Amino acid sequence: MITVVGTGTGTGLPVPSDVLAGAELVVGGRRHLEAAVLPREAERIVLGPLAPALDTVERYVAEGRRVVVLASGDPGFFGIVRALAERFDAERLDVRPGVSSVAAAFARLGLPWDDAVVVSAHGRDLRTAVNVCRARPKVAVLTGPGAGPAELGAALAHAPGERILVVASALGDPEHERVERVTPAEAAARDWGTAVSVVLSLDASRALGPGPVRTVAGPPPGPTEWALEESAFAHRDSMITKFEVRALALARLGPRPGDLVWDVGAGSGSVAVECARLGAAVSAVEKTPDGVERVRANAAAHEVDVHVVHGAAPAVLDSLADPDAVFVGGGGGELPAIVAACAARARRSVVIAMAALDRVPAAREALVSAGFSCDGVLLQSSRLAPLPGQVTRLAATNPVFLLWGTRPVAHTEGVAQ
Repeated sequence: MITVVGTGTGTGLPVPSDVLAGAELVVGGRRHLEAAVLPREAERIVLGPLAPALDTVERYVAEGRRVVVLASGDPGFFGIVRALAERFDAERLDVRPGVSSVAAAFARLGLPWDDAVVVSAHGRDLRTAVNVCRARPKVAVLTGPGAGPAELGAALAHAPGERILVVASALGDPEHERVERVTPAEAAARDWGTAVSVVLSLDASRALGPGPVRTVAGPPPGPTEWALEESAFAHRDSMITKFEVRALALARLGPRPGDLVWDVGAGSGSVAVECARLGAAVSAVEKTPDGVERVRANAAAHEVDVHVVHGAAPAVLDSLADPDAVFVGGGGGELPAIVAACAARARRSVVIAMAALDRVPAAREALVSAGFSCDGVLLQSSRLAPLPGQVTRLAATNPVFLLWGTRPVAHTEGVAQ
């Protein structure tokens, strides 16, 4: 049997003596081992690389000897329980959780967190945490070396919305605990040391979340419908991506939490808003001033955060973080250059909507030259339209060619790192 003890936040609560009594191997972080009163004869392993420690644990378990693993907070929540269960089976674990740093940090603020998104940047790519923070109003980020408050703040300094970062350090340590509210820019300018427990990213106006009664924990569920009617968006002279086109574009873009999507030539921002409603972080690029205001108004109307960039592609794209997926809905004569710039940086896919068929070959060549597999379809639909006498006719919409490129899976890890 392996006993896994969550020692609470900070340096932790004292480990009960009966838990450690008779332990022949004790594994944990240096601070956990130093804070515990260990049996004199027990072997101690300071956790660093996980594989060698698990090999030693396996040897002790095979010999029927008692093992205790010390961890912070709740070791079943982004903790060591997963690795132990995968290696030794869950039935061999006796897990005794403490209070997680996430629960403690929200408690210090007096906020509920059943509607929060929790994302780990510890030993992981920070970009996922950044994109979740950009898209959601209440996020807890588990930090690590090179992915702490300063790095998170620098990445969020120009994000949409009014975010504050709550940096909780040394939680559970009565002498050194600190819970500080800062702007992303202030966080970026500080050296936070090694005692950070967790960082909360909050939109103060939405920190309480929706309504008093919840049934399912986590962020509010995704939309029950997408590819919304054009009437759901403000637009100019019907210059908007029609819902039939938007439906297929969304399917090929695959927006999801943790992703960053570009909407280039955003126009009304209908694609940008739909991607944000599905949980992705979104940057919408629009060159006209009235278009910029229209995108912002549509994002506000649908209560999503969209980073709106005023400028002309491809030049303005240099200022943006690398995307997972890109939708190109405009471009004119610059379209091949725009597609090439997007394809050079997109990690997964590029989707292009074109009304002019003669632009298709150049756009396709730009995708293929960047190593994408390419496909497309001409979308031509007819909608029901009423006629006098309670009868209905079919009204044709303008045909649109939708082209998409998908980066081969084997190559995605090397792109936009």
